[in-house]
Amino acid sequence: MKFQSIRGVKDILPGEIEAVQRLELAARSVFESFGFSEIRIPIFEVTELFARGIGTTTDIVEKEMYTFEDRDGKKITLRPEGTAPVVRAYIEHQLNLKAPVAKLYYLGPMFRHERPQAGRFRQFYQIGVEAIGTDRPAMDVEVLAMLMTTLQQVGVTEVQLEINSLGDAACRPHYRKTLKAYFKTHLSQLCEDCRRRYEINPMRILDCKKEGCKTVTAKAPSSLDHLCGECLAHFQQVKDGLNQLKIPFIVNERLVRGLDYYMRTAFEVTTTKLGAQNAIAAGGRYDGLVEELGGPPTPGIGFAMGVERIATLMERFETPKPDLFFALLGEEAVRQMLPVIIRLRGEGVRIEMDYSGGGLKKQMGLADKLGARHTLIVGENELKSGKAILRDMRTKEQREMSLSDLSEPLLKIIRS
Repeated sequence: MKFQSIRGVKDILPGEIEAVQRLELAARSVFESFGFSEIRIPIFEVTELFARGIGTTTDIVEKEMYTFEDRDGKKITLRPEGTAPVVRAYIEHQLNLKAPVAKLYYLGPMFRHERPQAGRFRQFYQIGVEAIGTDRPAMDVEVLAMLMTTLQQVGVTEVQLEINSLGDAACRPHYRKTLKAYFKTHLSQLCEDCRRRYEINPMRILDCKKEGCKTVTAKAPSSLDHLCGECLAHFQQVKDGLNQLKIPFIVNERLVRGLDYYMRTAFEVTTTKLGAQNAIAAGGRYDGLVEELGGPPTPGIGFAMGVERIATLMERFETPKPDLFFALLGEEAVRQMLPVIIRLRGEGVRIEMDYSGGGLKKQMGLADKLGARHTLIVGENELKSGKAILRDMRTKEQREMSLSDLSEPLLKIIRS
């Protein structure tokens, strides 16, 4: 039987993983410079966490979650997103007692049973941040600045930041009534899912990607026209902060995001280079989520970056090549050189060798194929003479080196 990966998941191979690693490294560096600390959250949680946190009318909860019963009969779900688990950890470990604002970041796989297509997988990776404990517009600006700085650090600059305000508990109910009145006259033009959403949460209709629904929503009332004074002032301060930092953005009045916990600031970063799956990062403010999940009333804001999509936009880099290849002929050469190899690797030198014990011609061919900068040749003759041969693979120049003192001279040559 021939085994293959499950549909909708993929292996990240050498040649691809380097971009992912660069993104993760840049994100860690930027986030920590902004005072954020890493948190590791479990891959699965109780199902109710996502049903209550994300919203029962969202596509994620309705259609996409990987849910199963464990051996104790408890309903478990593979995490489809990171915010609800981070908030659960915030409440469980009383992080509000450790600092006025918990500034956290995470990275790892998420799982959604979606229709596989370009840029959309059933196991995918995200890097996300959550700032829990303040509703000040300055934090919205800081989080957005952190996101755009990270993208800039990895060379992803041809992007568009889109923002909107979804209002809060004071002004959103009136907006929902206005939306229902508008959609009531267009129900026949909406898809089946959106006709159901009309009764439960009409704002979710604005997030539908089906063409018929998009045509209807294009003329739907805007949330910006229904903001209360506090929400309007908050949104204006966010825009002013972005302008002060010279971060370009557009206001997208149709942007609502696909999760029920968002309120006030919502945002996406999009690109024109990925076709239909054009969002590479998204997030927003969720000031009611901590309370919804059993904690004290606590505001928060965060975002998640799509690792695979961003990596696709990054400049491709070749797999790192060996600094040094050891062409060792015979078991005695291997035995004597192994301590040297281990010491050099401990100094950060990338070393490869031929583990099959082939002849010199084969080993030199492998060194060339791997792109090694230098090859050290040690065989029976070299052991007798006490001198190895170091070959520069680019210039083809060779020099003799004393076997009794190899490590330091090799380090100097490689680092020069």
